[in-house]
Amino acid sequence: MLNILRGSITAKPEVFLDPNTMSADGTTNIGEISVSNDGKYLAYAVSKSGSDWQEINIKNTMDGGQLTDKVEWVKFSGIAWRAGGFFYSRYDKPDEKSVLKGKNEFHKIFFHLAGTPQSADQLIYEDKAHPLRNFGAGTTDDEKWLIISGSEGTSGNNVMVKNLNESNSFIPLMPEFEYENQVIDNEGSVFFVLTNKNASNYKLVSIDANNPTTPALELIPESKEDVLEKVVVGSNFIVAKYMHNATGLLKVFSRKGEFLYNVPLPGIGNVDQMSASKKDENIFYSFDTYTGPSIIYQLNLNTKLQTVFFKPKMDFNSDDYETKQVFYPSKDGTQISMFIFHKKGIELNGNNPTMIFGYGGFNIPMVPQFKIERTLFLENGGVYAIANLRGGGEYGEEWHEAGTKLKKQNTFDDCIAAAEYLIREKYTNPSKLGLSGRSNGGLLVGAVMTQRPDLFKVAIPTVGVLDMLRYHKFTIGWAWKSDYGSSEDEPNFKNLLSYSPLHNIKEGVNYPATLVITGDHDDRVVPAHSFKFISTLQEKYKGQNPVMIRVDVNSGHASATALGSSKPVSKQIEEQTDIFSFTLYNLGMTVK
Repeated sequence: MLNILRGSITAKPEVFLDPNTMSADGTTNIGEISVSNDGKYLAYAVSKSGSDWQEINIKNTMDGGQLTDKVEWVKFSGIAWRAGGFFYSRYDKPDEKSVLKGKNEFHKIFFHLAGTPQSADQLIYEDKAHPLRNFGAGTTDDEKWLIISGSEGTSGNNVMVKNLNESNSFIPLMPEFEYENQVIDNEGSVFFVLTNKNASNYKLVSIDANNPTTPALELIPESKEDVLEKVVVGSNFIVAKYMHNATGLLKVFSRKGEFLYNVPLPGIGNVDQMSASKKDENIFYSFDTYTGPSIIYQLNLNTKLQTVFFKPKMDFNSDDYETKQVFYPSKDGTQISMFIFHKKGIELNGNNPTMIFGYGGFNIPMVPQFKIERTLFLENGGVYAIANLRGGGEYGEEWHEAGTKLKKQNTFDDCIAAAEYLIREKYTNPSKLGLSGRSNGGLLVGAVMTQRPDLFKVAIPTVGVLDMLRYHKFTIGWAWKSDYGSSEDEPNFKNLLSYSPLHNIKEGVNYPATLVITGDHDDRVVPAHSFKFISTLQEKYKGQNPVMIRVDVNSGHASATALGSSKPVSKQIEEQTDIFSFTLYNLGMTVK
């Protein structure tokens, strides 16, 4: 549900948008939400039955009235307002038979004016010469500039801008697709850009659109120790979120990039959401830990006064649990960070039921985040471990690249070493150890369980990329070549074949108890991955451990760190019930 505060931030919240009323079976979910700069309209995207396809609708914030607008065939899109309308990204309407499996090509940007039919929308940008490029649109706070970001995969993007009042042409700010670039703010024609160009750990630069070929000016230089993850602008300050060993840091700078002060944070955790406005001296941010729900803080940038704005009530005592961060050597000696959390006072007797959760891909960091479903495992004596594997974004672009393409085996070696560490340090043993992961993390589970089945009792590959030779043939799979490489060239073919979970299932091997999970409307990692993997596993495995598949109906994909924006709460509860029933039973746990 979406609540609205009328009048002030201290007003009593009112329900404004309730997805539970949008479908009979509760499988409609809200995605992107954006309020027009004048506060008159709220546009929201909904997905149905878990698909990545979305439809954008509009409500009037003054009276709650629903406009008749219906913007269809939207996918991988933001909502960027200007002058009573918004820019958005979409594909052409697909053939009926290929809606959930056809290749996504020719992404385009349109402008929709509130209160008009989609047929009247204006095409703003397309690239007919490059069908496999995706484009996102944004606007500056003053609504004078349109910002378009293009990508050829999941890593790297270019940036171009257009003055909507004066010009019909786009100006390239960051023309290369090789680097990650994000426009943060502007002062007239000068744009602040967060980039990893010549800076693996990112830096903040300024570029003048009137002189785009002039070298960028560094505002906040790259840190050699910490990753500059996010930047927001509030009143006369710049607030920068850093990541240090996969935990959060907040620093405040002047608008000229001068460091002013550190914001004190409460313990091992991560700054997640940040919200700021140049018109307001206050910023809001959420702080996440593994053992307690997210807390929202309010910080006055001038006085440095920091207060709790919102803390959820929950029947779970965080003080009964502890989190520690350890470092262990991987196969090649690289030191890998891992968070371990559990009840205080557990005995390191080598017999604790333990679950490793991993991802290791697409420059996405695994940072502290509270997941309520894990409390069942923790309350019943379980140990959770989350490793910061290569391929993720915990230590910048170099760390990401160290787990991609021909180096992808590093990711799996890092995970295997995590299991060996937990066994060596007497947390657990192979009969009490499970491994889980979602999406690219499902690939991780599939690869590790086929390479080292002796280390695990339970394996849960969820919506996993499990056929590495054909992943690029469906929907948006072509975009993952930047991380995996393609089977259509020989070096990458041999590498992909060496670890592709589907192609490495062998007869006569005692595989862990395995629960493969997919959704019938998953149009990101299509269900065929899971179908082929479990069919091959059931054909070749003749042992005593159960090997099963769970196919969710009217359900779609999941993200790296969560259950996915396309999965309603009811579906999340059903899925987690089955996952933990399977896990607790096969690890020999008794639910208290």
